[in-house]
This record gives sequence, C-alpha cells and structure tokens, in this order.
Amino acid sequence: MESIVPVDRDDGPAITIAAVERDTGLSKDALRMWERRYGFPAPLRDANGERVYPRSQVEKLRLIKRLMDCGHRPGRIMTHTVDELRTLASDAPLAEPCSAALDSSLRLVKAHQVPELQQQLTQMLMKQGLQRFVLETVAPLNRVIGEAWMRGELAVFEEHLYSEQVQAVLRSAVVNLRQPAEAPRVLLTSFPNEEHRLGLLMVEALLSMEGIACISLGNEMPLAEIAQAASAHHADIVALSFSGSFPTPAAVTGMNELRTRLPDSVAIWAGGRSMERVRRPPPGVTVMRSLEEVYDQLQLWRQAHPIS
Repeated sequence: MESIVPVDRDDGPAITIAAVERDTGLSKDALRMWERRYGFPAPLRDANGERVYPRSQVEKLRLIKRLMDCGHRPGRIMTHTVDELRTLASDAPLAEPCSAALDSSLRLVKAHQVPELQQQLTQMLMKQGLQRFVLETVAPLNRVIGEAWMRGELAVFEEHLYSEQVQAVLRSAVVNLRQPAEAPRVLLTSFPNEEHRLGLLMVEALLSMEGIACISLGNEMPLAEIAQAASAHHADIVALSFSGSFPTPAAVTGMNELRTRLPDSVAIWAGGRSMERVRRPPPGVTVMRSLEEVYDQLQLWRQAHPIS
C-alpha cells in the first residue's frame, strides 16, 4: 500500500496521473497496469489519497515511451535504470514529423474547421506527450504554416486562427501541470511590436515540464517594464522570443539596452526565427537557434548555480 506523503519531494513537486498521461503519452490504464504487473511506476499519494508521481519516475516513463515508439517491449525495459534507458534511447532517433498529419492540419486551417483542428491537435498532444508535441509537431507545423503564408496560400486571419488553437491546447496542458517552484525563475516576454505569442508558450511548456518556475508577462512589454518585472519577481533568467517577422537589428539593439537595465546576475535568453539571423550575439545574451537548446542552457545554468 502506498504511503500518504506531501506533494513536495526532494526532486520537485510530484505530478498527478492526468499530468503524467499528458506529458508522456502513456494512458492512465497503462500506468495502473504496469504498477500492478511490474511494480513500476510506484506512485505516492497526496493528502486526498490520489496518485502522484515523483519527477524521477516521470523521467523514466518518458524514456520508456520513447523506446516503445522505437519498437521496444515495456516488459523487457521496465527494470532498466534511467542511465541504461538513456543509453538505449541515444541509439534511437526521434521520429520524423508525420507529413500526413502536418498536411492534414494545414487543410483544416484552410477550410476554417476550427473544432476539427483543435481536436486533431489535442489528439496529437495526448499521443505524443507535451515535450514531443512541442518539439515534433508544433515546431515543424509552425514552419509549414509560415511557409504557406509566405507563398500567399494563407490569409493573415487564417494564420492567426491556427496560432490561437495551438495556444489554447498548450495553455491547457501547462495549466494542468503541477505549479513548480524550482530554480531558475524564468520571466518570459517579448519586446514591443512583437505580436506573436506562440514561441513564448512553447518555451514555457518545455520549462514547466522540467519543474521550472515560469512567470509569463505575455508579449509586447516595454524594456523598462521587463527590467522592473525581473526585479519584482526575483528572476534568474529573462527569456525573449522573436518571430521571423521581427527585425533582427531591432532585436539586437533592444537586447543590448535590456542588458544594461538588468543586473549581471540575471541571464538573458533569446530565441525564435529572427535569432537564426544573428551572427554575433550581444554580450551577456544567450541566443538559441533551436528549441532543443533550452535543455542545454538549463543544464549549464544549473551547473553554474548548484543548490547549496
């Protein structure tokens, strides 16, 4: 019988079974069946007696799901350690984005079939889990939609329709995660005249899954307000998003000014399509040219700021 324990554990806030289902793509039924059959996962219980899962177990579940997608049977890998699973996973490439699914989403946008588009996005989220959904579906789909708009195949309102549906799905997934309280504290926002919000929400989703405390200000924040907010919220990092339509020189100028307004102890991260055109990042600013770099920079930050 599981022990009743506080939700806060040494490895961060525990996660509900519903959140584990969304994050990993593993069904609640599968989680319960494995618990009975293999003794893993081994959930704890919150004050209400509901199953909650330590983050260390969720990490292992993600690796198991990744390997299952590559053909491994759960019974053969369930007893492996996390390090052993990582070794297996390193030899198993991520699945390529399904062109049929991307084409289908584009057709739904063009046909203005909003409920069907949201249903398809939700189903992909449930199947893939939040991390894979962001990296393997939303990121390539953003490019498909953007390229279609550039070719004149989509109107502005259709591009906005797509963006709003993806944001709705991601917001719901992020809200349903347990609220974390781990360092670093990341303030997410964008500069004035940057109307696109989706990039910020994608980064927030990835960070939230890692147990990071995220403070989202939305978009189009004046630089002075960003600096004040960073101070008020004791932010360790200010994360900025620049879409492909944002002028790169203006982004660089703004980041240089923001750097002078923030203490040296507050890092600045910048990502998005506009950052792909930056040849020499401003001093004191970390430019990320892909979403995957978020994990590398997070690890570097934690190594430089060990918990005492």
